[in-house]
Amino acid sequence: MSTLEHDITSLLTKVQRSKPLIHNITNVVVTNFTANGLHALGASPVMAYAPEEVADMAKIAGALVLNIGTLSTAHVEAMIIAGLSANKHGVPVLLDPVGAGATKFRTESALRILREVKVSLVRGNAAEIANLIGEAREIKGVDAGDSAGTGNVQLGLRAARELNATVAITGKEDVITDGSLCRVISGGDALLTQVTGAGCLLTSVLGAFAAVEKDLLLAGTAGLAFYGAAASRAAERTSGIGPGSFQIAFLDELAKLHPHSLKGHAAVREIQLSATGEALT
Repeated sequence: MSTLEHDITSLLTKVQRSKPLIHNITNVVVTNFTANGLHALGASPVMAYAPEEVADMAKIAGALVLNIGTLSTAHVEAMIIAGLSANKHGVPVLLDPVGAGATKFRTESALRILREVKVSLVRGNAAEIANLIGEAREIKGVDAGDSAGTGNVQLGLRAARELNATVAITGKEDVITDGSLCRVISGGDALLTQVTGAGCLLTSVLGAFAAVEKDLLLAGTAGLAFYGAAASRAAERTSGIGPGSFQIAFLDELAKLHPHSLKGHAAVREIQLSATGEALT
């Protein structure tokens, strides 16, 4: 086992043993699924939205996850209050810019959060991440209209440097980078795209790993790899049945994750960068 593999697998044990509290200000569509997914992983979810309490909740959490899926001005204000409290108390903040680029309000809200709060990690699809850095990319509702394929590596590098954050771009293969190092994670299954909230839960899962590891590139790599492995294993169990059975099996597989779950179900590879910081193909 390589040093990176050892570091990744050890983080799962840390999450399961420490059961970090993850404060989610997320959207109404995914609240239950996110809470159940975090419980299955071994973390402790809390959903607190009221401006009167979010600062107090954020400061005692292991990580704060901000998700703009069902957006309102009041939610944005609560997110900023919570984010500033998290920043003050050294709690990592993760942003899921759901549907950024779909509407002016949605895009401007995500950018406002990024301006006013120090966000440690941003997780989105290629279109969402591109729109955050002014690169117009088609959005269908809150879904990506297309996939950037291998261009996601270069997009991730640009975004990480511009946003000054670790950036995860999820798709057929996931890309994660801090602007200096870059990794691609394979795994998962296409059935994830048929489960509402699968991406939103993933961001919260990354929050659970960020709560136990200050190296956010490593934390994000581990979260993406184990999430993909759980999905791959669930797809094998429910082959030919459908997304409903897959969703339940996926929660079961999150609960059954162990350090050897990645074998045959997820893989991580490093992307070599040139002296100028460009990805070498």
